[in-house]
Amino acid sequence: MIVESLLDTDLYKFTMMQVVLHHFPGAQVEYEFRCRTPGADLSPDVDAIRSGVEDLCRLRFREEELAYLRGLRFMKSDFVDFLGLFQFNPKYIRVERTPEPPGLAIAIRGPWLHTILFEIPVLAMVSEIYFRRTQPQPDFEEGRRRLAAKIAIVRGLEPDLDFRISDFGTRRRFSRAWHDEVVATLRREIPERFAGTSNVWLAMKHGVTPLGTMAHEYMQACQALGPRLRDSQVFAFDTWAKEYRGDLGIALSDTYGLDAFLRDFDMYFCKLFDGARHDSGDPFEWGERLIAHYRKNRVDPRTKTLVFSDQLSIPLAIEIARRFRGRAITAFGIGTNLTNDLGYEPLNIVIKMTECNGQPVAKVSDAPGKTVSKDPGYLAYLRQVFGLEPAKTD
Repeated sequence: MIVESLLDTDLYKFTMMQVVLHHFPGAQVEYEFRCRTPGADLSPDVDAIRSGVEDLCRLRFREEELAYLRGLRFMKSDFVDFLGLFQFNPKYIRVERTPEPPGLAIAIRGPWLHTILFEIPVLAMVSEIYFRRTQPQPDFEEGRRRLAAKIAIVRGLEPDLDFRISDFGTRRRFSRAWHDEVVATLRREIPERFAGTSNVWLAMKHGVTPLGTMAHEYMQACQALGPRLRDSQVFAFDTWAKEYRGDLGIALSDTYGLDAFLRDFDMYFCKLFDGARHDSGDPFEWGERLIAHYRKNRVDPRTKTLVFSDQLSIPLAIEIARRFRGRAITAFGIGTNLTNDLGYEPLNIVIKMTECNGQPVAKVSDAPGKTVSKDPGYLAYLRQVFGLEPAKTD
């Protein structure tokens, strides 16, 4: 089996799922798979992916896994009890071969509460199956050399630089075994610079901190679940604060672009949330603007955390850390560059929410290639409502 544990996913899936259980248990959603890698042909992998999904739908949470989740301070007992009953239902996911590139279509439709956990293990499965076929004899020694080079760079940093990295690479990893080795190596070789992993199974296995708060799907769903579209971002942050009472306080900043985020992220949210996460656009401009925004709202940015997670490499993360040294707390979530850097081109694959309660939802990113919508009319309306400039390409 490619995925052997239901904990083999990102923490923010559980933190969002708990909000869904308590606030939106009846929400119905739709997700779609997209492959952004030009020329990638995934049609030979369809049968293996279907088999992997069947295996996934047979898994249940083990008692030791539930006990681990129960030990996390922000996980509530009724939610963990619900997970004890949880099992994926295959009727909510469809995997098909298509004649057009990339040759694979995956659609997920059903109750949000029962479909939210599909995304990460299914993506990890697609990536691993693809590389099992295209790289049957992978050069793990090259991967270890590359990882060792990254570790050497981190070890050579000036001692007074506040620099810690986290693994955010579950969805596009080369394989589960390689992901496991990467996390174990980072924990062993640079424990003082390794903050933890987004992967809950590996966090439990290696005794490191599980990390994560919210993802774009939560912000997108609130477009359909909130009182009105223009207030959906504020509604999302308010609902999150109601659930976690100040815990898990990193806000996602690019669902509608940074301009719209800063308009809604007022003094109340500046003080309430611990910081924000960057996931698209220029990281240096984003950091400068966020620091200025905190100061404008009479909040000391040195007490707030700027989390960077967009296509990071070790050198880029170090450059960002040096830029904002002493001006804000910085944290870095590195994904594919850690978990799929063996010398082969990783797949750029995503599964994104496209509909909630029968209504289109969208993400308007600070990077045009990351904008997500299946309805151009709705996307244009969303831009108008949030006062965003029309994009040349989405």
